[in-house]
Amino acid sequence: MEMQTNVLEYLEQTLPRVPDKVAFADDSMQLTFSQVSQNARAIGTKLHAEGFAGEPVVVFMEKSPAAINAFFGVIYAGCYYVPLDVEMPAFRIEMILEQLKPRALICDAVTQPQLAQYGYSGKTYLFDDIVQTAPDDDALAQIRAKQLDIDPIYIVFTSGSTGVPKGILACHRSVIDYIENLSETLGFNENTVFGNQTPLYFDACLKELYPTLKFGGTTWLVPKSCFSFPIKLVEYLNAHKINTICWVVSALTMISATGTFKTVKPETLHTIAFGSEVFPVKQFRMWREVLPEASFTNLYGPTEATGMSCYYHVDREFADTDAIPIGKPFRNTGIILLDENNKEAAYGEPGEICIRGTCLTMGYFGQPEKTAEVFTQNPLQTRYPELIYRTGDIAHYNEDGDLVFVSRKDYQ
Repeated sequence: MEMQTNVLEYLEQTLPRVPDKVAFADDSMQLTFSQVSQNARAIGTKLHAEGFAGEPVVVFMEKSPAAINAFFGVIYAGCYYVPLDVEMPAFRIEMILEQLKPRALICDAVTQPQLAQYGYSGKTYLFDDIVQTAPDDDALAQIRAKQLDIDPIYIVFTSGSTGVPKGILACHRSVIDYIENLSETLGFNENTVFGNQTPLYFDACLKELYPTLKFGGTTWLVPKSCFSFPIKLVEYLNAHKINTICWVVSALTMISATGTFKTVKPETLHTIAFGSEVFPVKQFRMWREVLPEASFTNLYGPTEATGMSCYYHVDREFADTDAIPIGKPFRNTGIILLDENNKEAAYGEPGEICIRGTCLTMGYFGQPEKTAEVFTQNPLQTRYPELIYRTGDIAHYNEDGDLVFVSRKDYQ
């Protein structure tokens, strides 16, 4: 069995099985796997023909199946995508474009008129136009033959403690490892129907995008407006037979805390993953009571380690004052807890979560000093080079051997 080296292999292996199945959808657009493939290959062909290879290509579009499709097109070109969105503050978009200085940008009819205000002077491609390009599969095969799994796939920007956005660069290998681990942990398959909540400019959307390609599932982009009306939100999940959600905790508690379950209950949900915030046990219990047969998994991980690094299947009761553990690391991911002296914290004692493994991203785009501050030599390994990522998060192990998040290091 050949080792997978490119995320697009997910699409290429799934396409012959389910060419006419809907892959990505929202209320105004549905794209089948064959359409996704055709569009992505067209975009890749055009970008490559115009001399863009191995560089960032900005996808500045409204959240839509088309924007997702553009991501895959950028990868086909041997480039890496940078998602921007109209909902981002204008000054932030300006700062990101200034940092990147991209030569190519894909937009839509909504974002195209806005480009002038950001001083962007590179080449602009309208999505509806670029997908009309005839795919050149020979050229695309030549691009693929030169690509490695350590080549970059995307940049996502975090806010940065100073307010200056930091672009985190991930590679194919870290994303593939993550998707394989996550899929095994949460039990995704061809019948999985995702309900996406997060913006496409967060790495959290990886949980839906690439498993959809891998298994031939379907991802629905839930309208942002639904998240202001919890009853409508649950009705949307039911109407589209969504069975799997990977949401931030606040999106879940908005439903449980407002008494929504007295009016309407999720009918098809069987897999719920949550993260990014602490899930209050009282609110979690409401979800468990409504969906006693569903699986609930707490996920933890920083963007710098490609999505999520740890998981905990919630399989027991907790007191209201308890914290649901973040559990154990994914396969091929290592967690070290370091104390203030850079020694391994004693069992049960708090320490900074430090992560090692192929899950680590490549660092911060164009910021080697910032990268070196947190991607450091493992102090427990002095005989050979080994990078760890220092998260700044404090945790300890409980009596069951599971990690429990304590706080940010900044607030100790």
